[in-house]
Amino acid sequence: MSQHDRELERRARDLYLRASRDVDPAVAGRLRAARRNALAQPHESAVRRLLLPAGAFAVLALATLMVWQPGVTPSAPPVASQAADTDPNDLPPDADVADPALYKDLQFYSWLAYNDTPSSSRK
Repeated sequence: MSQHDRELERRARDLYLRASRDVDPAVAGRLRAARRNALAQPHESAVRRLLLPAGAFAVLALATLMVWQPGVTPSAPPVASQAADTDPNDLPPDADVADPALYKDLQFYSWLAYNDTPSSSRK
């Protein structure tokens, strides 16, 4: 402690002792009763001290369970494969979603698309 801190502590102690001598006896009695009540109930403060870490642990456990779901393996989102199946358009499906057998005969599918004419025009 520095000299300034010691001097401040000494002055504070002197002021406290002078003020405590001038306290009204009724006020002093109420202060002593409040002190006894506070010291008689230490279990409430112990419970409060335990609630904060327990609550923090519960929040951490809940957050962990929300992020990590057992039995679920990370994979490609199923939305992409569903969108390719339900959205008919002229573009071919992505290579990682489509059946590899479709790419085996690309010339046939090209010929089929080119020669796709209504059957009524062939008559």
